[in-house]
Amino acid sequence: MATASKILLGVNVDHCATVRQARFREHALDHGNEVEPDPVAFALLCEQAGADGITMHLREDRRHVQDADIRRAHAQIRTRLNFEMGCSEEIVALALDLKPHAACLVPESREEVTTEGGLDVVGQKSRVADVVAAMTEAGIITSLFIDPDPAQIEAAAELQSPWIELHTGAYANAYYGDGRATELQVLKDGAALAHELGLVVNAGHGINYTNIAEVITIPHLHELNIGHTIVSRALFVGVEQAVREMKAFLL
Repeated sequence: MATASKILLGVNVDHCATVRQARFREHALDHGNEVEPDPVAFALLCEQAGADGITMHLREDRRHVQDADIRRAHAQIRTRLNFEMGCSEEIVALALDLKPHAACLVPESREEVTTEGGLDVVGQKSRVADVVAAMTEAGIITSLFIDPDPAQIEAAAELQSPWIELHTGAYANAYYGDGRATELQVLKDGAALAHELGLVVNAGHGINYTNIAEVITIPHLHELNIGHTIVSRALFVGVEQAVREMKAFLL
């Protein structure tokens, strides 16, 4: 089970499901028998190693995580399920039926391999407001996955979303370039503004075992959601060791 830490670690298991779908996309079963790997089994191992929560993103095109994965994870994990989701009516209805601990609203494009960029809360304020209100009424903690832009942060506060998740992708992409310090400062300023506005600050996207050392200097962080790098590291050292190594940065 998870132990107390300075910053919580949510492990995103989507890319375990990506590996499964690469071989079994057309298979009638989404787990069991020869269908592998099982993202829920992966999630349970992450918990055993100290993960504070599990993140799963059910996309509209079901490119990796499947509906049954979400339901099994909700039933079996012992920590918290963070349901990453777009704002489509179908996915919202599933979340309201399932009632996970938290829901993180993200943008979704069928062309992208993974989520690129934050949700445009300013440009989609009415729809996002409706989803936040519905989630709140259902007792689901809502988080908005947004770029560290003051206008987006202020809009999130206006909509009374209790949490935000700052998109760290621009910083991760600039890590070996000239813009690294600038992007890190943008994240720090965004976190400070969000905290000032009363928002709980999470962060995620592109965080790995190298840049984590700087990411944790962002103020007021509550939780980091990290997936691809942990799945990748698990191929070499095993799931539990990969999680323990990341968790050690947050203690």
